[in-house]
Amino acid sequence: MRTIFYARVSTRDQTIGHQKTQAEAAGYVIDEVVTDHGVSGVSTRLAERPQGRRLFDLLRAGDTLLVRWVDRLGRDYQDVSDTIREFMRRGVLIRTVINGLVFDGTTKDPMQQAVRDALIAFMAAISQAQADALREARLAGIAHAKALEDAGRKYRGRKPSFSKAQFQTVCRMLDEGEGASAIARATGLTRQTILRIRADRDGAAAALALWDD
Repeated sequence: MRTIFYARVSTRDQTIGHQKTQAEAAGYVIDEVVTDHGVSGVSTRLAERPQGRRLFDLLRAGDTLLVRWVDRLGRDYQDVSDTIREFMRRGVLIRTVINGLVFDGTTKDPMQQAVRDALIAFMAAISQAQADALREARLAGIAHAKALEDAGRKYRGRKPSFSKAQFQTVCRMLDEGEGASAIARATGLTRQTILRIRADRDGAAAALALWDD
């Protein structure tokens, strides 16, 4: 019985390192990491991703599939729902690092099944809503950037409130298991800034890169 950690890395600024560290800090012992690089989670079904396809061949009954969040398991509501149900049908236990959700197909209790199925539907719907919001934000950002470029200006977004050195310190301390309050005291940043970096480390790194140009 193995624990397989699946991650999707869609841009060159994202890495698997902090995702794996976060999972291990939550107490998971990972036997193997499977990663899709340069793949959009918004437009590509899990079964169409190179390593996503591999999961269907790799996982066996009794194995655990670990993901950071349910949105890693599909591009929309239907894909996420179908993926979870297919792996459960095969006897694979699905766990998420964030919030510690568990999807177990072995339960025979009707009430537990009803709660599980309702949770699958709810979390899949949230994943699609997040994907839709991201898609709309990207389209709006592209339109805004084009308008600025047409006016001869380069759009870089809002300037980060932290320096590259502060960002690196925050990441290191997060990986060491330090809390947001302790990191805020050590770096001089607000606790809210630390929480934003923790929630989207890749986005923070990308924003810094834009302002370094």
